[in-house]
Amino acid sequence: MTTELEWVAACSAGDIEEEDVLRFDHTGQTYAIYHLRNGFFASDGWCTHERAHLADGLVLGDQIECPMHLGRFDIKTGDPLNPPVCKKLRLHPVKLQDGNVLIGLSVAGQS
Repeated sequence: MTTELEWVAACSAGDIEEEDVLRFDHTGQTYAIYHLRNGFFASDGWCTHERAHLADGLVLGDQIECPMHLGRFDIKTGDPLNPPVCKKLRLHPVKLQDGNVLIGLSVAGQS
């Protein structure tokens, strides 16, 4: 089954410095948009361990460190890398278009 995506402009590519993260809220959901050396990435915004927003954390290479308990995730895979995080972070596709960072979100009613 193919999931239909809605491409939503999250920010301008120039809004995020390299090796940084930006919070993006859309229709009651929150996301984290990352600018790494090799491109842009996106994930759900909340840490899977406790309710801390990842945009308040630190980007360290290809990892995001949660600001609450310092658990880390791999930004490219969503894999948890050290305790206390143990549940994978949900990622979202990203593309650049006309200087904007677009995040691909599942169309309502699909997963």
